[in-house]
Amino acid sequence: MATRRRSWWGWGWEDQALTPRQTDDLAASLQRRFDLALSARPAPRLADVQLRAPRVRAPAALASLCSDTAFDRAGHSYGKSFRDVVRGSYGRFPAPPDLVAFPRDEAAVVALLDWCSAERLAAIPYGGGSSVVGGVESAVDGDFRGVVSIDLTGLDRVLEIDRTSRAARIQAGALGPVLEDQLRPHGYTLRHFPQSFEFSTLGGWLATRSGGHYATVYTHIDDLVESMRVITPVGVSESRRLPGSGAGPSPDRLFLGSEGALGIITEAWMRIQQRPLHKAAAGVRFVDLGVAAEAVRQLGQSGLFPTNCRLLDPVEAAVSAGVTDGTALLLLGFESADHPVDAWMDRAVELCRDAGGTLPDGVSSSGPAIDAGGGGGPADGEQTAAGRQGSVGAWRSSFLRAPYSRDALVRMSVIVETFETATTWDRFADLHHDVTRAVQDAVHRVCGTGFVTCRFTHVYPDGPAPYFSVFAPGRPGSEIDQWDEIKAAASDALIAAGGTITHHHAVGRDHDPWYRRQRPEPVGLALRAAKNALDPAGILNPGVIA
Repeated sequence: MATRRRSWWGWGWEDQALTPRQTDDLAASLQRRFDLALSARPAPRLADVQLRAPRVRAPAALASLCSDTAFDRAGHSYGKSFRDVVRGSYGRFPAPPDLVAFPRDEAAVVALLDWCSAERLAAIPYGGGSSVVGGVESAVDGDFRGVVSIDLTGLDRVLEIDRTSRAARIQAGALGPVLEDQLRPHGYTLRHFPQSFEFSTLGGWLATRSGGHYATVYTHIDDLVESMRVITPVGVSESRRLPGSGAGPSPDRLFLGSEGALGIITEAWMRIQQRPLHKAAAGVRFVDLGVAAEAVRQLGQSGLFPTNCRLLDPVEAAVSAGVTDGTALLLLGFESADHPVDAWMDRAVELCRDAGGTLPDGVSSSGPAIDAGGGGGPADGEQTAAGRQGSVGAWRSSFLRAPYSRDALVRMSVIVETFETATTWDRFADLHHDVTRAVQDAVHRVCGTGFVTCRFTHVYPDGPAPYFSVFAPGRPGSEIDQWDEIKAAASDALIAAGGTITHHHAVGRDHDPWYRRQRPEPVGLALRAAKNALDPAGILNPGVIA
């Protein structure tokens, strides 16, 4: 039987890419919106890609771990941002890694780092490769003799489960489904489901401070960490396993969000949960985004802590959920492994109705007799309870298929990309206005037409995390330059409005100029000192964070 393969240039599984018919239907829908003819160029063929010859060879002791095949080198050249997929779609791979290493234990990771340090080779830690900010790109500056991409997915086991403390020791290379498949027989789940869940790893989530399934409370992977083990070029850092500690700056906080620039995360003790059995979900409609945002603020400050609280503006609701009446859509959900959640949903619905919301599809609930499996995938809070509802179910399907659709749009030279932020409630209205205007102006200046949408991915008592999407027709061959101009306008506007340059997509290389403007200078000094202390040769993911 043929082995199922990941796409070497785009998203996900090769056999899940849009069919020609689906691609034509997608082109037709955008043609009506843009009033422009669109057609997709053929998908790239690996046989047509010319890669430079590897500049280094692995020593005999490491040769069995390393690959120089075109498939592995091309597939580890980029992440999955718009810029990455555009270059991949044109077959542009000017600086692939010289080798891709696949360690299967921690000793191999140590040996690879020792070799890279001794031979002046850049070492790029690589999980699932789903970075959308240039975080795993193999083109690096500096006088390196070569570049080695270190793929950690061979370290993929749940090593130990502490049922008393409800925690698990998990290797960092475990992809989302691999991790959940090992926890499920024990009745547990990590319950961290970013959109990239199928193609991202625990270590990647930790290294980028990933945002996951929960809209409130446990929004970031940070909240689920008990301790971490990290391999650095100068030694092993392993924090003590504790529920909390006030003993100086947190050692875990040094490596959370460090994006592989300070060390390679090999395992972590993670707080796990019993699989949810009770769920309730609803789609609430509001006359506009401003009214809906006020309702979400009240929900965020109510102490109800909904599991799902995604708010889509009217354009996003139309594009992603089939809501065509011009209303904003709030996707609301609650879940529990312990008790029915109907009372929480009832109170949330009451708040929404008091704020002007309507529920044309009502509330959908499920319990152990209906949903004994407890779900287990990205956007899972909507899977059973809300999957049967029209707008909510439509949104979930669109959410899961969006990256595959993006690949097809790239082949039509459509600019389709996202950026996200977080801000306090008192600043949201101005931020939304200023950012939308700046980006819409840039889209019209650069592309002639196009549109910008906004949704909330996470909600805090003191503010939301708005997530913007851009759709515009590009010029074949100029798509990256066009997006870079739009992205710069968006990033400048975010910083000027007091938002963060990223809430959960990490910094990478793409956000670095704005991150340095946001970051306090003393923190920059401390990070550079940490980089020099932990990675004296400067080999780990050069150009990222430090």
